[in-house]
Amino acid sequence: MANLFLLLLFALFLPLSISGPIAIEFLYPNFTGSYFNYIDNSGGIFLTSPHNTFQAAICNPDNQQTNFYLCVIHALSGTIIWSANRNFPIPNSGVVKLTSSGLTVSLPDGTIVWSTPSFSSPVSSLHILDSGNLLLLNPKNTSLWQSFEQPTDTLVPGQSLLAGSALVSSISTSNLSAGDFRLLLTSDDAVLQWIDSQQYWSLSTDQRANINANGQVSSMSINSSGLYLFSTRNDFEAVMQLSFSGSSDFLIARISSDGRFHVSTYSSATKGSVDLFVAPINGCDLPLSCKSLGICSGGNSVSTLTCTCPNLLSKTSGSDDCLPVDGRVLASPSVCSNSSMLSTMSYMSLGRGTDYFNSKFTNPTRTGVNIASCESLCNVNCSCLGFIYKNSTQDCFILEHKLGSLTSSSTDDAIGYIKIFGSSSSAPQANKDSSNLIAILLPTIAAGLLIVVLLVVVFQWWRRRRTSGIRRKWKTKSMAMKEIHKPWPVEVQDSDDDEFPSDEEIPIPGLPTKFSYNQLQTATANFQTKIGSGGFGEVYKGVLEDKTLVAVKRVRAIGRKKEFFTEIAVIGSVHHINLVRLKGFCAQGSRRMLVYEYMNRGSLEKSLFRPGGPVLEWQERVDIAIGAARGLAYLHSGCEHKIIHCDVKPENILLHDRGQVKISDFGLAKMMTPEQSGLFTTMRGTRGYLAPEWLTNSAISDRTDVYSYGMVLLEIVRGRQNRLVLRSEESGGSTSSGSSSGVGESEYFPLVALDMHEQRRYAELADPRLERRVTGEEVERIVKIALCCLHEDPGFRPSMTAVVGMLEGTMPVPWPRVDLLNFLRFYGRGGNMVGHSGFGNVGVWPRRISNTTNTTSTSESPTYSFLSSQQISGPR
Repeated sequence: MANLFLLLLFALFLPLSISGPIAIEFLYPNFTGSYFNYIDNSGGIFLTSPHNTFQAAICNPDNQQTNFYLCVIHALSGTIIWSANRNFPIPNSGVVKLTSSGLTVSLPDGTIVWSTPSFSSPVSSLHILDSGNLLLLNPKNTSLWQSFEQPTDTLVPGQSLLAGSALVSSISTSNLSAGDFRLLLTSDDAVLQWIDSQQYWSLSTDQRANINANGQVSSMSINSSGLYLFSTRNDFEAVMQLSFSGSSDFLIARISSDGRFHVSTYSSATKGSVDLFVAPINGCDLPLSCKSLGICSGGNSVSTLTCTCPNLLSKTSGSDDCLPVDGRVLASPSVCSNSSMLSTMSYMSLGRGTDYFNSKFTNPTRTGVNIASCESLCNVNCSCLGFIYKNSTQDCFILEHKLGSLTSSSTDDAIGYIKIFGSSSSAPQANKDSSNLIAILLPTIAAGLLIVVLLVVVFQWWRRRRTSGIRRKWKTKSMAMKEIHKPWPVEVQDSDDDEFPSDEEIPIPGLPTKFSYNQLQTATANFQTKIGSGGFGEVYKGVLEDKTLVAVKRVRAIGRKKEFFTEIAVIGSVHHINLVRLKGFCAQGSRRMLVYEYMNRGSLEKSLFRPGGPVLEWQERVDIAIGAARGLAYLHSGCEHKIIHCDVKPENILLHDRGQVKISDFGLAKMMTPEQSGLFTTMRGTRGYLAPEWLTNSAISDRTDVYSYGMVLLEIVRGRQNRLVLRSEESGGSTSSGSSSGVGESEYFPLVALDMHEQRRYAELADPRLERRVTGEEVERIVKIALCCLHEDPGFRPSMTAVVGMLEGTMPVPWPRVDLLNFLRFYGRGGNMVGHSGFGNVGVWPRRISNTTNTTSTSESPTYSFLSSQQISGPR
């Protein structure tokens, strides 16, 4: 009886185990099939293209047994290029049905989970092409519907992605439901986005892409030679393209489940696929490279990518996300709507130097605001989960909807905060015995601490009296040796170690790495390779023990050791991508050295002024100008203490092969608090870049740096120093018998720029070596910015933050005021400054040197006897 039952059961299921016939190219209405019907046809295949290039099937990706889909598959590689019911999978007994009304996918009970739309004419056949396109045709063989117009996560040759549509990632290779990432084609670009349009890549900013023309984008396609974004004006005109090389049997563009966009090729010879293009390249640019709130670093390689949690967060069991360690919960719309939780809302710091994954593509929510205003914006927004604030630009970025990964910023400019709710978990309460023990021990401990404090106070009082006596003795000896009229700048020599407290006796927090003199002597091969020099000392190339290249500066003109330590503690705390990083210092006796990061191209002066080298192209000059301006803007407004550089010039702007631009020597300038008046007691800077206020006893402010920057900007435009001295034979004159210098008439470029500005002849101001590779409009914008920086009245000069905005095009460029620039005519033509507004009785300005036959003109010095010719803010 049991055997009879098994026989009947086998007979019942026998029809289901027999595979149905596979149709070629066409399938006709009244077709009904399930995975069981075609289980033996290599996994549910029921229709193939004419050459079996593509197949229509009821498939189960990764051979899992729960989710089944109506798919189109590339036969050789087994790649799924399209799925119908990706968001509504069916079980293995689900049904695919083709009728004259269309194509449907339904559950075993008949519930339809996906179908094609209704048509005005009946469906006569289902047709699959060798391109992979699945079509429904009417009796006239006209297409009623096609899968190429309903893309999922994949694009293949012959298929176009239209502007406004997107490829949407799958959750995983086994779950084809729509994920959180998409490649969106806009009318301007192809961009990768995460939930709620958080962008993290664009084709136009990828260095591998070529931008061929301007115009709106209509579609995107791929073929064996490349990926193309076509124009709306002409279907054959590519606005942007990526070029590929080599041949393949199959090409596919896909957005993967981790958010990357791949263009891959499959070869039947190797039976494997190879990526031709992957974006973004850096893994840390992906939204969830380190899950929520994980800090990603080293993302250029999968093997080197590391993930850490911020200090106050950690991973918990069962979650890869970083969560507060004190038990509080991250903000979410559901928590935000709970009025009882609102009273427990607070913010947790993510630490300085923490940025968000999409910072390169996100515009600030607000700009020009302080951090308190940024927090207020988040407070009133229930979808706000945190914010990033950038000091240098005063930009506020609100983080909404869902939190992604963090990145380590190369500077401490950015600081992040996340919104949290609840109170921190309290520590376990001590039992009663422990409380009694504490009550007994606490008075004893307090008495012991009091005795220790008294002993420390007495010792400090005795040591200060002894040190004060030594310093008074040293100061008396120094003052007796000091010259009454010391030429500027004054150099204060250090005393011997014996007359100062040792390094360990000067407790100053925040000091960077300390090196010994012998270490730096070894690193520089006994100071063999000199790479620069300046008013503060010579600079040598060095290699540390860990093979790091550094620049070692032997510092002159630095005062006492404690002041030196305080100064470098501040320098070491200032971090910005456009400021040279201080790596360490040496203070051993009178030997004072600073160790900086190494910039292999040296100063801007070398690239801009020295003949024989490659010419800086215009865009590179603009990028250098923007980088330098950002660095100065950070010194002026992004630091805890406003720092005025006081010596902005091309020699202090350093370059690197990777396009980095960094300001140097900023730490040896005057540091100010907002409460200080800004008056200096000693003139600082370099002739040719000094602002007029240095000579008028006016307050020295950050606008003094703006003036110097304006002079540098003009030199960047012209490609030479602002004062060009011509040989007499070049100027048409003959050498005077009274002079053997051969120097002729000199040209002062700021005055030329002012004259050309008044005549609207900007193109003539560009560096002749550019050979017209720059337009007059581009030169006009930069020259106007420079002239605005040179206004005689500091109050009419823009801030460096405003200069950055003008250079980047986010702020309009004002018209320079000629009445505030007329002083340049005295600088350039040697006019008498007596009675000139703003100069009082400075005296006669140095006159232009002109050698003619039997005539020699000389320079007259200012009436202030303590000023040398090298201190004047005139032409260099």
